[in-house]
Amino acid sequence: MSLENKVALVTGASRGIGEYVALELARAGAAVAVAARTEEVKDPRLPGTIHSVAQAITAGGGRALAVKMDMREPESIAEGVRRTVDTFGRLDIVVNNAAILVPGTIDSIQPRHIDLIWQVDLRGPILLIREALPHLRAAGGGHVINVSSRAAVFPGPGPYTAPRGGGAFYGMIKAGLERLSQGLAMEFQGYGIAVNVLSPEGRIRTPGNIFAQNDPANPTLEFEPAEKMGKAARWLCEQPVSFTGHILYDEELCAQQGL
Repeated sequence: MSLENKVALVTGASRGIGEYVALELARAGAAVAVAARTEEVKDPRLPGTIHSVAQAITAGGGRALAVKMDMREPESIAEGVRRTVDTFGRLDIVVNNAAILVPGTIDSIQPRHIDLIWQVDLRGPILLIREALPHLRAAGGGHVINVSSRAAVFPGPGPYTAPRGGGAFYGMIKAGLERLSQGLAMEFQGYGIAVNVLSPEGRIRTPGNIFAQNDPANPTLEFEPAEKMGKAARWLCEQPVSFTGHILYDEELCAQQGL
């Protein structure tokens, strides 16, 4: 399926995986709503804004809209969808990429951090899909891609030879996102809307990924590109909507499809 004249909304698109997905969908011909919170760079460890990514798309001959969106705020999500549809006239693709990782163990995590990871990483995607659904149906169908992680894979029964603390919360949330995705894939099949999960095969050292380890006084700006996530997302959006309910990994998919 060609992405010419299609409209995509990508969250967490001011840098990292979301930026690469937005750029690749634009190269394929889609108009892209570049959605995130960042409108200006306040920390050198987190370069990039919704405006810089949108400008990169338009400089390359594409169409883009910078959309400030806070995945913790239902009204911000609803307004972002409204702006996208008001500007481009339709919505065909939603990529839920925005996420945060809260470190800590059950002893150390704070209740506010539990609320934060749930609100951004799972409730936000639910609300965005809900807001987008009438427009996806009006467009005659479309694609939803939820970005997950290897952390969602169940470790299996113990005892464990290399026990480690932390990571349970992010894995829990991402596992929930994958279960939600397959449930919605079943629910949306009659609407002609595909719902798939795409994850990095391993760690991609994006600005957000290494933020906690990046020295604020002398930050490294050598980040890993997320090109395979971009190419894999584009491939998914070019498939017929009958290709739905899959949990896929970028490197494996790119190798299989020769991307």
